[in-house]
Amino acid sequence: MFLLRRPPRLRPPSASRILSHLPHQKPTPTSPSRPIFPPPPQPRWSSSTGKPPPEDEEIHQRIIPHNRNPYTQSSSRNPYSYRTYNNDHYIRLQAAKPLRGPSKITTRAVILIATTAGLLFYFSNLETVPVSNRTRFNVYAPNSSTLQSVAEMSYKRLLIELEDQGARILPEWDPRTVRVRRVMQRLIPFSGNMGADQDWEIFVINAPNQANAFVLPGGKVFVFSGILNLARSDSALATVLGHEIAHNVAGHFGERLSQDIGKNIFLFSLLLLGGVIGIGPLIAGWFGTSVIDVTFGNPMSRLQETEADYIGLMMMSEACFDPREAVGFWGAMETVGRREVERGGVDVPEWASTHPSNANRIKKIQEWMPEAMRKRAESDCSTTGSTAEAFLRALERGGVIVMGW
Repeated sequence: MFLLRRPPRLRPPSASRILSHLPHQKPTPTSPSRPIFPPPPQPRWSSSTGKPPPEDEEIHQRIIPHNRNPYTQSSSRNPYSYRTYNNDHYIRLQAAKPLRGPSKITTRAVILIATTAGLLFYFSNLETVPVSNRTRFNVYAPNSSTLQSVAEMSYKRLLIELEDQGARILPEWDPRTVRVRRVMQRLIPFSGNMGADQDWEIFVINAPNQANAFVLPGGKVFVFSGILNLARSDSALATVLGHEIAHNVAGHFGERLSQDIGKNIFLFSLLLLGGVIGIGPLIAGWFGTSVIDVTFGNPMSRLQETEADYIGLMMMSEACFDPREAVGFWGAMETVGRREVERGGVDVPEWASTHPSNANRIKKIQEWMPEAMRKRAESDCSTTGSTAEAFLRALERGGVIVMGW
């Protein structure tokens, strides 16, 4: 009887046993970084003679001449130099400059052309303001179709607003309308060619609580009856009407439209920049408009108002009105302004306003007064002056009916 022996249990070999049967290898040291310029081939030296074998000496002399240092001297002309083996091309590519792309050249050309065209457009539209001799940028001629169309649109819109407010334009036979027309007839001959060539239309609006007056391009004059209560004399009324005529004579309306061109370009550029840096169009537009108004728009508007004060003062002096009445009129306007502030109105500082303060206006008029009085003396005011003085005395007595004038 045979006994079957149980076979031995096989165990998986351990890692140590596997590694012990592998041939022993020395770890390979980490190779240093490869140099950019490989070293030249070194000859094999003989230990017995101390000289390289003849075959290596010949190769060494052929590749590296003895009279040249391979690291300091150029070998671009030596066909047997070691640097001819893919080294010159690498050095040339490493030292090469990037090529100019057509996009960069096109962008610079566009910027240069646009800048040059903008400068030519600006300097070709510079002109001198009459009377004040100020140089300004103005695109629109006084009688241009653009100004006429804008003035016509403003006129129609104003009539609609007045009708909505219930305001009424006084008829031509009304004493207040007659008085305004009489003063205008004396001022227009001294407004220069630009004023004399226009067809003036006078509209007196029955608004006792509104002291205002303005002139649209083309000669449409709007006077609110509230300002007639402050201008008690014809000379004081000539201060207001002369100021408004001066705006038209100086072409301030077209100048403001010309300034809007640069303003719109600035706002458009700011909107594009806001889109790039992640600012919303409303915030960018509000910021740009505020910056333009404070730094450029309001100061330029105050300059135009001061210019109209000067031109109007000289005009009324040549028309034989008393320029000293201008000081009293703006003093009355200052009193009205203080009363409005006391009633809860907003006291707008001058730097945030489109008009100079009444105090500064009075100061400027006093500085111009010697010149204005000299112009009045040079005019033939003997007959006109006596008539105006008689009218003022009768007006103070309250016994004047101006309808017949």
